[in-house]
Amino acid sequence: MIMLNFFSPIVTLLLQEAPRTRLDLMREAAANPDLSKFLVIGALLFIIGVAGVLTRRNIIVIFMSIELILNAANLNFIAFSRYLREMGSVDAAAGQIFTVFVIVVAAAEAAIGLGIVIALYRNKETIWVDEIDLLKW
Repeated sequence: MIMLNFFSPIVTLLLQEAPRTRLDLMREAAANPDLSKFLVIGALLFIIGVAGVLTRRNIIVIFMSIELILNAANLNFIAFSRYLREMGSVDAAAGQIFTVFVIVVAAAEAAIGLGIVIALYRNKETIWVDEIDLLKW
């Protein structure tokens, strides 16, 4: 009887939950991301894409920046679709439908854009945007 009383505080300490540290909370938040995390990543992708379009002179890099902008939009569509599905909305699949549409448009843009780049390179032998002046008189 005396031995049980001696071990009972030790057993209760071992069986109780450990206090959650900040690292545990960060791991749980990373494992279960909410809408705001997806929107922040989408906004960062969009900002990087816009900065690439506005600051670069290479037409290939500009096309890649446009793809980043489209991927940011896709991420937001999917994030809102997931959020609406969790909220019980009837029209939760609209995000996936818009994303597939944007992917198709991006593929067409890449094919046509690369065709234009090849044609410009054959005529002007450059891919720098500021040296392409075919529309000037």
